[in-house]
Amino acid sequence: MNNHVSKAEALFYHSKGRPGKIEVVPTKETANQRDLSLAYSPGVADPCNAIAANANDVYKYTAKGNLVAVISNGTAVLGLGDIGPAAGKPVMEGKGLLFKIYADIDCFDLELDTTNVDEFVRTVKILEPTFGGINLEDISAPACFEIEERLKKELNIPVMHDDQHGTAIISAASLLNALELVGKDIAKAKIIVSGAGASAISCTRLYVALGAKKENIFMFDSKGLIHPDRDNLDGRKPEFVNGSMPVGSSLSQVLEGADVFIGLSRGGVLKKEMVKKMARDCIIFALANPSPEISYEDAKAAREDCIMATGRSDYPNQVNNVLGFPFIFRGALDARASEINEAMKLAAVRALANLAKEPVPDLVNMAYGNANLKFGKDYIIPKPVDPRLISTVAPAVARAAMETGVAKHPITDWEAYEFELEKRLGNDNTISKFIETKAKQHLKRVVFVDAENEAVLKAAGVVLQEKIARPILLGNREKVRAIIDEYNIPLQGVPIVDPHIPSGEEELKNREKYADIYYEKRKRKGLTRSEATDDMRSRSYYGAMMVQTGDADAMIGGLAKKYPYTLRPALQIIGSREGVKKVASMHILMTRRGPLFLADTAINHHLDAAGIADITELVAEKVKMFNVKPKIALVTYSNFGSVPDGESAKMMREATAILHKRHPRWIVDGEMQAHMALNPELRQKFYPFSKLAGHRANVLMFPNLSSANIAYNLLTNTSNIATIGPVLLGLKKPVHVLQLGASIRQIVSMVGIAAVDAQEMRE
Repeated sequence: MNNHVSKAEALFYHSKGRPGKIEVVPTKETANQRDLSLAYSPGVADPCNAIAANANDVYKYTAKGNLVAVISNGTAVLGLGDIGPAAGKPVMEGKGLLFKIYADIDCFDLELDTTNVDEFVRTVKILEPTFGGINLEDISAPACFEIEERLKKELNIPVMHDDQHGTAIISAASLLNALELVGKDIAKAKIIVSGAGASAISCTRLYVALGAKKENIFMFDSKGLIHPDRDNLDGRKPEFVNGSMPVGSSLSQVLEGADVFIGLSRGGVLKKEMVKKMARDCIIFALANPSPEISYEDAKAAREDCIMATGRSDYPNQVNNVLGFPFIFRGALDARASEINEAMKLAAVRALANLAKEPVPDLVNMAYGNANLKFGKDYIIPKPVDPRLISTVAPAVARAAMETGVAKHPITDWEAYEFELEKRLGNDNTISKFIETKAKQHLKRVVFVDAENEAVLKAAGVVLQEKIARPILLGNREKVRAIIDEYNIPLQGVPIVDPHIPSGEEELKNREKYADIYYEKRKRKGLTRSEATDDMRSRSYYGAMMVQTGDADAMIGGLAKKYPYTLRPALQIIGSREGVKKVASMHILMTRRGPLFLADTAINHHLDAAGIADITELVAEKVKMFNVKPKIALVTYSNFGSVPDGESAKMMREATAILHKRHPRWIVDGEMQAHMALNPELRQKFYPFSKLAGHRANVLMFPNLSSANIAYNLLTNTSNIATIGPVLLGLKKPVHVLQLGASIRQIVSMVGIAAVDAQEMRE
């Protein structure tokens, strides 16, 4: 769990708007009576009859083939323990959300109010016709073992208890690579396992399946070494008894000369002195959450030669279940497997292990601060943002299902299948993760010019806690501190500067220094010295000057005032980059098929063809910064001269010609209607010559501010699409202006972009 999230924030997140995190969305038309007649009576009778005649047609006519049940009785919820089914529901909804965003799998969460194994199994069994797969979750040991084993025997659809097998699969892939790096044989490795619950048992079973020897494995529970002389072993613990050490041997004693430590117990059980006793090039997986068995720093201090992994994202080698379960079920569903067997799990292990040895995509490297990640001690497992996971793990699992005879829907065209997997999520839709992850690598100072606003301060609190940037707050100190205290916002130690009433001599000197610089810059454009001083009392001017002088790296403003009040100081003080003729703006729409970039949405009212081309170049540059390949359409009301005399059509036609001449290899075309830009099949049918070819445009350039602004507002307010923007383009230094009513999430996203901009400009 994330310790940076406050209780109030978490409760608000789950309760705001529509309570909970999931909803049912129709996938067919429901606009009129005919649609409803097809969806329900009388039209629904025909697929019912088809399924009655051929049971497999349920996969053809219903959602069963892409529907997984996340089922729990709430007896072992995260680190909270036995809190009951209702209290566990937020976790199950969250698991369903992860299935959807990582693998496009639909989920229903089912919380069963029973601890009786027979009753649990019976309930799940009679639900089989509804689902394509069953993900068991947060069920305590030893009941979880019996429940999964019985359901796997009695059901004809894939069943997996992720608490057992998720960590097992990811840690096994990590272990294989770690052992390879240090040149050790898994069959000879001495392995110590701290913990004997469901996850520990399943991890150890999988290591044995990969070649580890039980005689080399020493498992500990809360009472000590799992030893044949003990009379208090329950559940599956006897499976891993080891009598080669005395019954009372301590963890410290058994660790001497050990090659591997696997921690699935509790924080702090592994001490530096114990690590020093381990063998050369030892491997330490401290996976307890939220506090690992030993911290990364302590492990490395004790043994610089060790390979260290944790469950945390802020250190190398994160063992994260999200690397596995979405893609394992994706492959199992697509092959219509009757079970998830050992071969399928081992296929996922090897696919993950091999992926870590492949060259890392720029997207992933950039997300981790141009880290130049490569296979080695600090990179033994892929990162969760790696877009190749779905097209690597899912096919491996599907192949294993076919090879072991449990696939009822064999896949024949693997290239087409992998392409379909990539299309499912619009794999470009990693942009939000990219922004946040990259921003965290080199923290930048971002000045918030509207700090007297509750939403801005709450966003600044998130930015600080999540280590996205270092906030600097501009505003009246008393007002700002009153809001911070009222809402208990975690902003301790963050500087608050009041340009209007400086708090001391240093702030007064800064204001005078800024006024001097500003006056020198604008004195031949009508600015007087007294006006310069007055302007520096304005937070927008003061913030822009902080960025200009290097006292801050980026600026966020505009939430409390009209757009020009924040933009004008940025243009006057910071100005446009060399060679940029027009500063512009764009909005990013986070659609299900990937990000859609719209421009110019906020600045330039009237443009000519050359201006459109110039702004298109700025947009393409920014899109590439997010590691997305621009596929650009210049949109209007005409398709390739179909309305030859229209003014905006002619302008977009001329702008396209300019871009084709400047950038002959770009994927860019126009003029065209918006629906033609977004529908490659339709465009291929009527305009096969288009340079967009088979691509769906991800950048839409509009002929004027009015059409672009209307388009993004219409889309975001009618289709529940998340937006980021407006993103300013072409300034020398990063300044971004918030739109009126921006949410805390949108503000945080804009801060992330500002921080990434600052990194890029410095580089």
